[in-house]
Amino acid sequence: MAGKVTLVGAGPGDPGLLTVKGLRALLGAEVVVYDRLVSPAVLELIPDGARRIDVGKEASHHPVPQARINQILLEESQAGHNVVRLKGGDPFVFGRGGEELETLARAGVAFSEIPGVTSAIGAAAYGGVPVTHRDYASSLHIITGHAREGAALDIDFEALVRTKGTLVFLMGVTAMPAIVKGLLAAGMDPATPAAMVERGTLPGQRRCGAALAALPARAAEMEIHSPALIIVGSVCALAEELCWFERLPLHGRRILVTRPRERAGTLSDALREQGAEVVEFPCIRTEPILPCPAMERALEQLADYEWLGFTGAAGVEAFWSCLRGMGRDARALGNVKLAAIGSATGKALEARGLTADLIPEICDGAHMGAALAKKAAGRVLLLRAEEGSPALPDALAAAGIAFDDIPVYRTIHDNSRARELRTELEAGRFDYVTFTSASTVRGFVSAVGPDADFSRFLGLCIGPQTAKEAEKRGIRVRIGGRAAIDALVELAENLSAGEQDL
Repeated sequence: MAGKVTLVGAGPGDPGLLTVKGLRALLGAEVVVYDRLVSPAVLELIPDGARRIDVGKEASHHPVPQARINQILLEESQAGHNVVRLKGGDPFVFGRGGEELETLARAGVAFSEIPGVTSAIGAAAYGGVPVTHRDYASSLHIITGHAREGAALDIDFEALVRTKGTLVFLMGVTAMPAIVKGLLAAGMDPATPAAMVERGTLPGQRRCGAALAALPARAAEMEIHSPALIIVGSVCALAEELCWFERLPLHGRRILVTRPRERAGTLSDALREQGAEVVEFPCIRTEPILPCPAMERALEQLADYEWLGFTGAAGVEAFWSCLRGMGRDARALGNVKLAAIGSATGKALEARGLTADLIPEICDGAHMGAALAKKAAGRVLLLRAEEGSPALPDALAAAGIAFDDIPVYRTIHDNSRARELRTELEAGRFDYVTFTSASTVRGFVSAVGPDADFSRFLGLCIGPQTAKEAEKRGIRVRIGGRAAIDALVELAENLSAGEQDL
């Protein structure tokens, strides 16, 4: 079977700027060939089964020459693979995408190109610079600031100055003094507003603003490094007023999310929306216990139960898979009432068209048990983790409530990235680590080792039971105002703003 290559623009870094079509192509890839400028957050979207090939290039250092990259795309596609060539920004804006596709076209390989958001527009926008504005600039000019090794810049500065438009120089950090000198020599006013945006659209973004003549000194003072773009023109005067991104409450904060991969997205996306740099280290994963004869027997006798209780979304998924495997659907529940330990579990029920009759105010087994003990008169069926907290069944037993406690999923620790995680932690590279259950705490400690230095970060916990587990391991903790994902985000914002003591 013939393979194909899809050239995908990954955008300037923020994973939210990857196009819908680009994401769809990425999720269907068998092989992904990517560059240095593709952000880690976008790389996290690569499917687990896809093979990754890093051909990252940076200024004056090309681990994989362009000719070899072209050959890799040819070899992988001719081997019958569905290849995605992932490039930062837009592949056709100084991305050498055309060169790569020429090679494929000459060899008769099927290919397509999905444009991306170029940093010339995306990074400028996140830096508060509208590249066109009726009162300031009616044209935009994108120029490469990179020359072939050993060659001088080949730029018609006089023509650029005559346009009176916005000038955006990509890959121009090293050549920035020469660019400024060229513009000034061509007659541009030394007082023309100018800016540099470093790591544009990423949480570590920095903006350097100055008059054109003063830009080199200001950039040197701030130690601006690649990747960064240079913007010259009157529109740069608006940056101070319009720079929205760097004012986000979690801008500059680096947060580790330890949720299982399949459920990390909601929390990660919410933190990124507030400007945080999110690193996903799923220290645990859940696995349904299927087949599960005990659950099947209980589901055959659902009418004998007054309440059905779930302590996690994984339990809902295991229950639904078992029910459907038995050829039944939600009608089998009849008058059975549903209890969910928290909002995430409640949402898992909603996804199946079911509504929880009970969600305790505090998300832990003890409070769910206490709430059920007050409401239940008949028998309770608990479908939960193999290593579930004893607090829930203990509360029911103390109240004299009859119940069946059936483990329907198990939690497995994932230590595949343990060394990388420990190195990051010991270097103090995280401000906060989020914990959404006691099992995520145990998985995290298992990954980094109990002897790790936990004093370098603050643990943000979804509830008291999770916090108690973290404190047992010597982790400093803060607890969200309620047992919900948005409360964890709010907690991080308050800590970052200094509204809550560290």
